[in-house]
Amino acid sequence: MSIALIILAAGKGTRMNSDLPKVLHRIADAPMLVHAMQAGAALDPDHTVIVAGHEAEAVADAAQEHDETARIVLQEEQLGTAHAVAQAQAKLEGFTGDAIVLYGDTPFIRPETLEKMAAARTAHDVVVLGFEAADPGRYGRLVVKGSALTRIVEFKDATPAERAITLCNSGVVMAPAPLLFDLIAEVGNDNASGEYYLTDIVGLARARGLSASAVTCDEAETMGINSRAELSVAEAAFQARARAEAMENGVTLVAPETVHFAYDTHLGRDCLIEPNVVFGPGVTIETGAHIRAFSHLEGCHVARGAVVGPYARLRPGTELSEDSRIGNFVEVKNALIGEGAKVNHLSYIGDAQVGRNSNIGAGTITCNYDGVMKHQTRIGERVFIGSNTMLVAPVSVGDDAMTGSGSVITQDVAAGALAIGRARQVEKPGLARKLFELLRAQKARKTQKEMD
Repeated sequence: MSIALIILAAGKGTRMNSDLPKVLHRIADAPMLVHAMQAGAALDPDHTVIVAGHEAEAVADAAQEHDETARIVLQEEQLGTAHAVAQAQAKLEGFTGDAIVLYGDTPFIRPETLEKMAAARTAHDVVVLGFEAADPGRYGRLVVKGSALTRIVEFKDATPAERAITLCNSGVVMAPAPLLFDLIAEVGNDNASGEYYLTDIVGLARARGLSASAVTCDEAETMGINSRAELSVAEAAFQARARAEAMENGVTLVAPETVHFAYDTHLGRDCLIEPNVVFGPGVTIETGAHIRAFSHLEGCHVARGAVVGPYARLRPGTELSEDSRIGNFVEVKNALIGEGAKVNHLSYIGDAQVGRNSNIGAGTITCNYDGVMKHQTRIGERVFIGSNTMLVAPVSVGDDAMTGSGSVITQDVAAGALAIGRARQVEKPGLARKLFELLRAQKARKTQKEMD
């Protein structure tokens, strides 16, 4: 079955009190809009259309950064959900498959739920996603007779009897694209809000003798986000679910409530994650790796048996090979750390390659930036880099070589060589005592002058 996603993302989100469009506020390091796109991607859509409005250019940039094939349409006036969906019609001209309407501020619809809707569509013309609400409040109500959905009524327009219904509307709807736009063309705005409601298509479809049905999901999936407080609740919900799934998949979280996941974090079975670890976007941790406390990782890959931290930072482009070690207060960026290699203390390794079984001493820095351009440092296999070595890139150190502690290495080091690049130590007998006496006398004269 061919599928098109229509994601509504035009609202300003006044209650957010923000210059940023509501759908670009982030949950687990990704805009809400991306979460909605990611859920819809489970249906392998042929087309994704984003209906933008407020700050449309920023919304378009975020959508196309995630999926460069996404199409953007503009809803210049916000006249209701049916009007918003209608803006996508031109982008889907000639498309005869199914269209499903999602919302950029409702990020937690599960892929499994959308697959249930797609399955229901094979037997019904229109499928709506509903949920049993603990507190129905001002949600629209689904009016069902037997197994058939007869209509959806908005709270403002509902009778007392209809408001007593607890089966509520999520807003998500699925129908053949030509039928969806045909029904929308009949939608009017004779209602309490004077808006064109997408929900009206159910009654219009039934009036034509078409079938409509409701698929239900857990209420938590339909969480809409309209304020900073709701955003924080959504973040907490995402993190709780991510932690539970990680542990169910065989990951050990020593203190789960302190670990922060990104929307795309991948952890292999038998990983051990200590307290207060933060995963930014783009992190994959392989089976059996150990991430120690207070480490921050983003845009990196950590192989089997590697150990990271505590207090380590892995930045984008970092690749740790099997059984490598990154220790406390070490930062690695855009670097390959070879199998069994160690960078254990107080070092910065950027734009570099470190070969197998090499050891990088404490305080080592790859000086990769000249103020204009970045340069590479290449360290071979079984190399020993002495503590407090400055490697001024571009530079390479051959296999089995060594650098003396405190060296500044500005030229390539041959395989097997010892490189020392530091000033010779000079000792002046008795000079320290004389200098101290001179400095104390100067201080005494200064103090006396201030007292006078």
